[in-house]
Amino acid sequence: MLKSGSEMSLVCLTDFEAHARERLSKSTWDYIEGGAGEGFTRDDNIAAFKKIRLRPRYLKDVSQVDTRTTIQGEEISAPIGISPTGFHCLAWPDGEMSTARAAQAARVCYITSTYSSCTLEDIVATAPRGFRWFQLYVQSDRQLNQKLIQRAESLGFRALVVTVDVPKVGKRRHDVRNQMNFKTNLLLKDLQSPKERNSMPYLQMSPIDSSFCWNDLSWLQSITQLPIILKGILTKEDAALAVKHKVQGIIVSNHGGRQLDDVPASIDALTEVVAAVRGKLEVYLDGGVRTGNDVLKALALGAKCVFLGRPVLWGLASKGEHGVEEVLNILKDEFHTSMALTGCRSVPEISRDLIQFPRL
Repeated sequence: MLKSGSEMSLVCLTDFEAHARERLSKSTWDYIEGGAGEGFTRDDNIAAFKKIRLRPRYLKDVSQVDTRTTIQGEEISAPIGISPTGFHCLAWPDGEMSTARAAQAARVCYITSTYSSCTLEDIVATAPRGFRWFQLYVQSDRQLNQKLIQRAESLGFRALVVTVDVPKVGKRRHDVRNQMNFKTNLLLKDLQSPKERNSMPYLQMSPIDSSFCWNDLSWLQSITQLPIILKGILTKEDAALAVKHKVQGIIVSNHGGRQLDDVPASIDALTEVVAAVRGKLEVYLDGGVRTGNDVLKALALGAKCVFLGRPVLWGLASKGEHGVEEVLNILKDEFHTSMALTGCRSVPEISRDLIQFPRL
């Protein structure tokens, strides 16, 4: 899946993007970067951040800046984490195991995908001190869902992230053109226990349950003690329903523009979701975060933490574990600088007063 590329100085996330593109095959690059439809929402996720301006405050003592925060009661080194993305083996041979080690070293949360190319057991074994949540695509086989959740809980995963925006997979034109067929060509090791993996080494995808709805959340709540976080919420109406159904968090996300095109950029949807929950649960964001300023803007608008998707895969494709760790540390350092240059000495000092929206 990799091809040789010239070495370059990697000082920001877009440097890693260029480097990864040189190293990956065209079909793999298209899969990672592709969006649904015309790719409008994918591109707008990034562009929307650039429309927001900052209002820095000066003459404050910023000789000591603390980027630490908590999510679901757990301390992390900065409000930055890793979104669930599948098939890390496409970017690096040992896939999610490298990602997990990097997250552990950086002391951030890693949301592990249902469609990982490594088992949950292997991911935990390679980074035993890591802080991890488990992401679930709800499968049509209820027993399979229960087994997955119970495995994750027994292995020390700290939350269950339920992806809600995939009742059907969006149409990604590059994947169609490249004939990417994950049902037959890739291993889905998270869907098997170690015993099952020995007897059934090639397990195809179980269909996603397109009938899963709000009332079914009570079933999930009945089979796990883990906090439940809904990933893919974009509207105040769904945010209010999340509160009503007593989940513990929301990730404002449009799936990196990979599901339904022409929906709002994540950062544009954040404000109405934050307003709708009225502080009753934690709100996070993924989609389009590329700089420390982006992290600051998301927090100023009410996000508790941001999560990275594609940039982690760029780091993985570039340098494996060390590339992911570099991506995380670059963003953490940029965020530290952004805080200092806007007069924020700690995460609780980041407020909406830092934001200037464009005039209409």
